[in-house]
Amino acid sequence: MENVILKSPRSSVKIGESETPSLARTFSIIFDRTRWEEKALIKAAKRKRIKINLIDAKNTSFDINSEDLSEAYGDIVLQRCISYFRGLHVSAILEKNGMKVVNSFDTTSICGNKMLTSLALSKAKVPTPKTFVAFTPETALQTLDEIGYPAVIKPVIGSWGRLVAPIRDRATAEAILEHREQMGNSLLQIHYIQEMVKRPPRDIRTIVVGDEITAAIYRSSPAGSWRTNVALGATTTACPITSELEDAALKAAKAVGGGILAVDLMESPKGNVVHEINSTIEFRGAESGTGVDIASKILEYLTKISKK
Repeated sequence: MENVILKSPRSSVKIGESETPSLARTFSIIFDRTRWEEKALIKAAKRKRIKINLIDAKNTSFDINSEDLSEAYGDIVLQRCISYFRGLHVSAILEKNGMKVVNSFDTTSICGNKMLTSLALSKAKVPTPKTFVAFTPETALQTLDEIGYPAVIKPVIGSWGRLVAPIRDRATAEAILEHREQMGNSLLQIHYIQEMVKRPPRDIRTIVVGDEITAAIYRSSPAGSWRTNVALGATTTACPITSELEDAALKAAKAVGGGILAVDLMESPKGNVVHEINSTIEFRGAESGTGVDIASKILEYLTKISKK
């Protein structure tokens, strides 16, 4: 794809334009890698005869002084960059220039940072694992000693379960904290610590689109692993959407600003607790586990809110 200047939509790739020249609605999808989900959205747009502009953020120069981008980007922009910081900056530029972006800059900012997510959930009284943040290895170690082992330490920004580690004893804690300090990444010196929730070897992922849970799945850990990320081999099966699950997921989504979100929960002895919310959702596992056409649900939601 050739380079794109923000004010020049002619060099972006368009889907559905020749099929439906009379359509009033045009959406743009901004991405930095074409994954299964982007392909599913493109196919759904063709089926629904919705015009889609595909814009690769890596090949796009953004003019931050533009004032009206509706001609270039249509009625709404679906921001789907894998890179948290790239997507966040793209959203800021587009919103400043009057575009409606899903998810919004604020929602993306909160969901991409586990500490900010925890703060938003706590403020909204959404049940979560006990969570602590420390800024030195010494304080982190003291915190772990106080809450007890096992516990979990996570990078405050990160995805796909990378650098998430169970800490089963003090010796492990000392080693992990030392390694984090030596990795040269200032974000890893923010020690985000959670209790190890007693749960089955699975968690629940709910796909929230607007004010509706469109799908829910169990993500079961592969043999020999405790993590439930599909990218790391977890298997998916349909999960019943109970009133308790619906209430928790929708309340969590609202707490971070709403939109198109993946709300992840664990089944604790005291009920469901929300442990993560993703704003640039991967839904292949949810579609295969439930048979729900999530890509179409997303486009229907964009159509609905673009009319407001």
